[in-house]
Amino acid sequence: MPSHLPLFPLNLVLFPGELLPLHIFEPRYRRMLADCLEGDRRFGITPEASPGPGALGCVANIRGAEPLPDGRSNIVVLGERRFGVRTVLNEGTPYLVAAVEEFSDESGTGPLPAELEELRRLGSELREALTVLADQPGVGLGWAEEIELFSFQVAALVETDLETRTRFLALRSTRERVRALIALLPGLVTSAQSRAVVHVRARSNGAGHHGADIVDG
Repeated sequence: MPSHLPLFPLNLVLFPGELLPLHIFEPRYRRMLADCLEGDRRFGITPEASPGPGALGCVANIRGAEPLPDGRSNIVVLGERRFGVRTVLNEGTPYLVAAVEEFSDESGTGPLPAELEELRRLGSELREALTVLADQPGVGLGWAEEIELFSFQVAALVETDLETRTRFLALRSTRERVRALIALLPGLVTSAQSRAVVHVRARSNGAGHHGADIVDG
């Protein structure tokens, strides 16, 4: 049965299981935030600027909110289930509200054990390189046991275009998503690892090592 959900159109894709910091400053979304905090703390993020019937998005659950003196707020949301817009409603609010249908991957579409293991290896390598680049080596949450959610955790690490991320969001086959990630990740892992090596060497050089310590290869 469709449920009603406030919509926050953004030029990004939120995945299930992904933590996302947001800065709320427009008056209509300040109102939306206040209404959500008084209610179930949920709203929908959609990458379409003007979402209509058929638009896809992800439910965002507000996990933390920091109000600022001028009325703006910093919040952190956690992606929950995906949804499709059934119809946009006239609720008399300055922000959009839609009747949405939440969905998960279709049953019987799990990946092969070898594919799952390969994705775990590639995802772990990418996450480690990204934490080095963020100067947080060794920092990272464990992978979810539920395979669909795990695939989205890996997808959330992928620095790619909006179209590709939207395609990952739309897929209802876990196997297809896992295979698409396995095909995409090797080049991204190699690039991230190379940048991480340069980053570490640059920091070491700045700490007093000679420039000659940085070599190609």
